Amino acid sequence: MPDFNYEQDFEHTDFRKHPERYQVGKGEQGVLLVEPYKSELLPHWRFKTPDIARESAETIYQMFLAYKAQGDFVGMDMARKYLQMGYTRARRYANHKSGRKYDAEGNQLPREQDPVKVESAAIFYEKYVQARNDPDYQRLKKEHQSKYG
Repeated sequence: MPDFNYEQDFEHTDFRKHPERYQVGKGEQGVLLVEPYKSELLPHWRFKTPDIARESAETIYQMFLAYKAQGDFVGMDMARKYLQMGYTRARRYANHKSGRKYDAEGNQLPREQDPVKVESAAIFYEKYVQARNDPDYQRLKKEHQSKYG
C-alpha cells in the first residue's frame, strides 16, 4: 500500500466528485481532511457518555449504510474511519482522563481507567467492526485500491 499523500490539495478537492483522488491509507489517515465527508460526518462524532456515543455511532453507521446504498465507497470508508476514531479516542480518554498519553517531558502518564469512556469505546468498536467487515465494503475497498492505488 502506498504512503498516504498528505500533499494533496484537500482544501479544493471534492472527493465525491473525484473518488479517484482518494487514498484509503492506514487506519484513520485523512479522516479530518477529506471533503465533503468530513463536514457530513464530524458533526455527529461524539463519545463523552455511552448514551451520546450510542447515538453518534448509530448515526454514523446509518450514514455508512446510506453511502453504501449510493455506491459511494469513499463515503463508506470515511464513515468507517469515524467509527474507528470514536473507538480509539474514547479508549485514549478511558486510559488518560486528560486525553494525553505523555507529559511535557515525554514520559508516559499512568493509566486511569474511566468506565464511562470504556463503555463509549466499546459502542464505537462494535459499529466499527460491523462496517469494516461488511462484505460490500471489503469488495469495494479492494476494487478502489486496485483501480486507484
